[in-house]
Amino acid sequence: MSVNSPGPASAVEAERLRLFISSVTDYAIYTLSPEGIVTSWNAGAERFKGYREEEILGQHFSRFYTEEDRAAHRPARALAVARDVGRFEDEGWRVRKDGTRFWASVVLDPIRDQDGVLLGYAKITRDITARRKEQEALHASEERFRLLVQGVTDYAIYMLSPEGLVTNWNEGARRIKGYDSDDVVGTHFERFYTEDDRAAGLPMYALATARREGRFEREGWRVRKDGSRFWAHVVIDPITDSMGELIGYAKITRDVTERRTAEEALARTKEALFQSQKLESIGQLTGGIAHDFNNLLNVISNGLDILRSTGDRALQLKTIDSMARAASRGATLTQQLLTFARRQPFTPERVRVNRIIDSFEAVLRRAVKSTMRLEFDLAPGLPEIMADVPQLESAILNLVVNARDAIGDSGAIVISSSLVTLPDAGEHVCLSVRDNGCGMTPDVASRAVEPFFTTKEVGKGTGLGLSQVYGAVQQAKGELRIVSQPGQGTDIMLLFPTLSGAGSADNEAHGGPAEKVLVVDDQADVLDITAQLFTSLGYAVLSANNGSEALDILHRTPDLSILFSDVMMPGMTGLELAKSARALRPDLKIILSSGYLASILSEQKDEIGQFDFVAKPFRLSDIIKKLR
Repeated sequence: MSVNSPGPASAVEAERLRLFISSVTDYAIYTLSPEGIVTSWNAGAERFKGYREEEILGQHFSRFYTEEDRAAHRPARALAVARDVGRFEDEGWRVRKDGTRFWASVVLDPIRDQDGVLLGYAKITRDITARRKEQEALHASEERFRLLVQGVTDYAIYMLSPEGLVTNWNEGARRIKGYDSDDVVGTHFERFYTEDDRAAGLPMYALATARREGRFEREGWRVRKDGSRFWAHVVIDPITDSMGELIGYAKITRDVTERRTAEEALARTKEALFQSQKLESIGQLTGGIAHDFNNLLNVISNGLDILRSTGDRALQLKTIDSMARAASRGATLTQQLLTFARRQPFTPERVRVNRIIDSFEAVLRRAVKSTMRLEFDLAPGLPEIMADVPQLESAILNLVVNARDAIGDSGAIVISSSLVTLPDAGEHVCLSVRDNGCGMTPDVASRAVEPFFTTKEVGKGTGLGLSQVYGAVQQAKGELRIVSQPGQGTDIMLLFPTLSGAGSADNEAHGGPAEKVLVVDDQADVLDITAQLFTSLGYAVLSANNGSEALDILHRTPDLSILFSDVMMPGMTGLELAKSARALRPDLKIILSSGYLASILSEQKDEIGQFDFVAKPFRLSDIIKKLR
């Protein structure tokens, strides 16, 4: 609007307009300066907002806005829109002098002189809180009607008050729970729960969870009017109005008793099938062994008949050879049966756990995925124990494989050794395999060493691995302990009694200490044969598949004497490994080997020349020369 210079008549009209506006009480009508400063104030504004004229004149109109709106710069935007567009109209929360809020309808018009210069703004505000509540009540009623869907009979759909009282009831609720609407409306919904659930506070916990998290969903037993139970799938959603206030809950219940019964029957069938398959496997095992033994006994019994009936020396020798082979095969079958029964022949020897782990490390690393971490924490100076080395290696490998399966595609496995003292049992060497996987419940842990017990899917495990580990530890007069919690991983400890006077890992059982050599090669066959060559020379051999593994062993094996490494390896090359090892251990003897001698000499001749070198293929005498 524009303003002209008032004459006598227009001055009278302006005064009448001012008096009229100041007397209006249903609308807050006031003016603002171009900057938003309140310059006039009427009775309606005082009634709506609580400020007297002398309190508000000269103040910025943004004080009527909420903190959220001021932070979003809505007052300034309102002035800008009115100035640029010619009008601003909006609805929103406004704040009274006492801090209470009311829902306002706002119109803002710019005031300009005859030249178009902005003189200020005229602002009209109306309190429409009552109208808004009526609209929200209507909307809530329509929403309740939509949610209830009275024609649905497969679902119990009804609403609850914020306190949990039933406020309406659909046909599905009547069919499933047996109550008519008059029976339950106005009563608390906890009546549908079992006595145990009511005592545990589950009904109110459900409402609190729905309010806090926006949804509650669970299955459990519910009670019908006649006292019978059914298995229910329940969903509870909170319902709030546009102001965020809770007005109640929508509850949907479905009778899934038939589905649960079918699932339980299927689980029982699967378990019975699995047990049947186990029995079938045992039958196949015993049947096959019986068949093989019958064949072997046939060879021996017929051979004895031949020896009794012939004097042909050549035929006798041939028959004896056949009988010897049959006897050897029979011994192998017996070994397999004893292994299965945990009565396998035990061949103990004085061993050091750390040395077994070091020599077996390459095999263990091949057993886990590249995305997993396999770490070692071996305490130095551990006493010797009596153990069967092949059984101990098999036990460690079984535990690592179980840990690998428990941690999925990633995670960590830690193999550690330590010296512990058991009450009334003295010192023991503890070999531990720990993972950060899914863990076991107490019930599963208590049955873990039972033959054929497994938590893996059918066909994914025999249930014999941990059982055989237990058998090996028992034969070594040790103990197996399991520490595990669901979601917190598993720690399986093998405890072996120490040998009195055996000394530490730094002393050999016979003679002085054997020198340690670390053999590194990415080819498994080459690694194994090279390790055997050094073993034949009397060295204690550690092995690694790559440079990073080798460096890890170097860091934790201070008494290592020799490093023998292939040069051409993926990732860290043997030459890079040798340089790092020399920096770490200047006194370490380092021998490099490669079948690509020509290319290496042309490109890295000077660097290779810093170390001893053996060209592939090498012989035992070549290694001996370098060692001397």
